[in-house]
Amino acid sequence: MTAISLLSLWPLTQLPEVPGSDKTHHLVAYAALMLPAAYARPRGWLWLGLFFLGWSGAIELLQPLVNRYGEWLDLAANAAGLVTGITLAALLRLLRPTPAGSC
Repeated sequence: MTAISLLSLWPLTQLPEVPGSDKTHHLVAYAALMLPAAYARPRGWLWLGLFFLGWSGAIELLQPLVNRYGEWLDLAANAAGLVTGITLAALLRLLRPTPAGSC
């Protein structure tokens, strides 16, 4: 979350050239943020997801103050990343082998 915040709010004169789509980067970053959180705390994923979404919205609102662009589509990509992280965490929990002797 710290890395996402710093990278999103660091003042830049121009965005660096990186391969891939900006929206894909948002999706991957927020999926990577949500996946371990949802996997470790499966009962609290909704609250964590809402917190991360609110934080993401705050970042988008603050970006114009630091010579960056806040975009609604970035927020949508972040939300899609959160849902992706939650989904992957649920799938990983389903695929996790149960310990021997437990029912």
